[in-house]
Amino acid sequence: MAGLGKDMNSLDLAEIRKRINDIDKRLQSLISERATIAQQVGVAKGELGAAVDYYRPEREAEVLRSVLKRNDGPMRDEEMLRLFREIMSACLAQQEPLKIGFLGPEGTFTQTAVSKHFGHSVRALPFHTIDEIFQEVECGTADFGVVPIENSTEGSVNNTLDMFLTSPLKIAGEIELKIEQHLMSRMQGLDKIERICAHEQSLAQCRGWLREYLPHVELIGMSSNAAGARRARDEEGTAAIGPEVAADVYELDIMVNNIEDRPDNATRFLVVGRNLLTPSGSDKTTILFSTSDTVGGAGVLHNLLQPLAEQGVSMTRIESRPSQRKKWDYVFFIDIEGHAEEAPISDALAKLEANSSLFRVLGAYPKAIG
Repeated sequence: MAGLGKDMNSLDLAEIRKRINDIDKRLQSLISERATIAQQVGVAKGELGAAVDYYRPEREAEVLRSVLKRNDGPMRDEEMLRLFREIMSACLAQQEPLKIGFLGPEGTFTQTAVSKHFGHSVRALPFHTIDEIFQEVECGTADFGVVPIENSTEGSVNNTLDMFLTSPLKIAGEIELKIEQHLMSRMQGLDKIERICAHEQSLAQCRGWLREYLPHVELIGMSSNAAGARRARDEEGTAAIGPEVAADVYELDIMVNNIEDRPDNATRFLVVGRNLLTPSGSDKTTILFSTSDTVGGAGVLHNLLQPLAEQGVSMTRIESRPSQRKKWDYVFFIDIEGHAEEAPISDALAKLEANSSLFRVLGAYPKAIG
């Protein structure tokens, strides 16, 4: 009887494997069919050009939201989203992959954000500064750029905000990335670590863990976590802190996962491109404006924003920065729910613009997904 049960289990397992093989064949056939149809999108628009000529972020957002709506398990939403992002990324890259500029070097959280949003079938271009990313997208060296805009614990990235004062680029998307800090090294055992090299923000975000488990280790601030990982690769007794991609790039072992003090730590990134987008169905709009030179007095900002309240438009974020036009003159950046082209937002923005000395729609783009 025991032998018979074993045979039955073997038959069941063989049948399950056969079914998996059959499903794999159908999946591969369907993916190939999707890639063929994706090629036809370019053909329908004329001569097949670079991926950026027919990449539509708003259409991709619609597809991904449909994936979430259809998902009944057992796979988690983020896993299903990752699979579909990679399929779309590979289909788009058949002729020429998208070129995406990011804040380098390789192994940074910004590179992780690129992969999360665009998939791995893109050509990721590391640049030294945020300014350089904007410049290379403006001149067409990169199709899009990914830049940090705010961290949930450290606040806004002012350099990114300031670039919008002079750059013609538009916001084409946003990415929310959970920041997971890992301790990595070539050393075997925490007792072998003499120093930890990482960006000052990462060291600050892991201060509690480091104080408890490695209180006597020297902490060295670096220009980036990638620079720290590179030093950990080359030096005995050195460890680094950073994302999983840094361990992969610099061939380090992750010694301890998730040493950040706050598990809800996240960074928001913006995708910058050269064109405004059409509505996707679930959007956010970012505008830049300054108060009128001829309108002053108490409550001027409140009065300027009154059209948003009157139209029931939800404002989710406001930041101020020096205008760089004259001293004590400021510009404001605000995020609102919805797309700038759709009523009642378009009506509210028209009134706001009429009372502003400076007004620009920086982008109307799909909300972050996953």
